[in-house]
Amino acid sequence: MNDKANGAGRRGDYRHFLTIPTRWMDNDVYGHVNNVVYYSYFDTVINRYLIEAGGLDIHAAPVIGIAVETLCRFRRSFAFPEPVEAGLRTGHLGNSSVRYEIGLFGAGDDEARAEGHFVHVFVERATNKPVPIPPPIRAALDKLKR
Repeated sequence: MNDKANGAGRRGDYRHFLTIPTRWMDNDVYGHVNNVVYYSYFDTVINRYLIEAGGLDIHAAPVIGIAVETLCRFRRSFAFPEPVEAGLRTGHLGNSSVRYEIGLFGAGDDEARAEGHFVHVFVERATNKPVPIPPPIRAALDKLKR
């Protein structure tokens, strides 16, 4: 995340993008996407990347990522039907954990409307004990380092 005087991060700060459509039900009574939905956008860009670039089999992989920390800073809202362009990068890559950094952009926006992070600890599915990040996932995450 961009910590320079809490300024919004720029599109060029992110390595991977996924366009996520907003849904009618994402809007709240105030006419914008509700704050809790932003975390689902974070989860979507992360897990889609792990599946497509890292080869994660969400149903049968012996090692999975468990969320242990999340944060979101809201700067400007989204509203249905506009799409969200979710930017992703790796902020820290440890032995068994990764800190993903996410920026949510509107079409044509250079500044993020929301930014946050999401920390996964990789665990053995059967025991829930931390284990090293599997090599294919580590290689995919390494490509996203800022």
